[in-house]
Amino acid sequence: MLERVDSTLSEAGRIAGTLSAPTWILALEQTAARGRRGRAWAMPKGNFAATYVMQPVEQPEQVALRTFVASLALNDAFVAATGRPDSFTLKWPNDVLLNGGKVAGILLERTGAGHLSVGIGINLAGAPSPADVEPGAVRPVSLVGETGVAIPPEDFLDLLAPAYAHWEAQFTTFGFAPIRTAWLARAARLGDVIRARTVTGETIGTFETVDETGQLVLSTAKSRVAIPAADVFFEGA
Repeated sequence: MLERVDSTLSEAGRIAGTLSAPTWILALEQTAARGRRGRAWAMPKGNFAATYVMQPVEQPEQVALRTFVASLALNDAFVAATGRPDSFTLKWPNDVLLNGGKVAGILLERTGAGHLSVGIGINLAGAPSPADVEPGAVRPVSLVGETGVAIPPEDFLDLLAPAYAHWEAQFTTFGFAPIRTAWLARAARLGDVIRARTVTGETIGTFETVDETGQLVLSTAKSRVAIPAADVFFEGA
């Protein structure tokens, strides 16, 4: 555990080559945290910032599916901490929602020597202001604010690490199929109309499923569309 670091993802990049086994890096304070597409990630005191560093053996497209592995592990850890299985849902591609608001995010990065870093940020104690997030994005929430459950980052990692190990074993043993099934059972807004925005445009359609490669599948007025990467916005949110 680190008291203070620029980013656990950055630290993972610095030490990955020295690691002989999968390793969790936990920091109590980050000074330069980041999210998807280089966005800043706010970290009020008491929040959770950790990166899991491992050396995968799969092809790159399969390695990227560990976002779903991490999502399921987070869901299990949250339920263990709160006893509220119905309060948490999973938002494609990399968020966990609590009562419909974003409580956690996941970011995968490849580092040197073939390592993968699974970065996880959680609003345990505090959440950013809604004014600090992208217009139309789901509201940020904190675990303590929504449930009253206050848990230190170190104790949350004690719940998350074994949950991640369980789903990682499922993935490496049986492939993506059981991960996909479990993720869809917890998916946010499945069957609803959502908006998927990419760097080149956006698609509005009914959230039909996630396919066997992890792509978001929307049913639109014209066709069925599979989307490999996008930011998702909920209609009427």
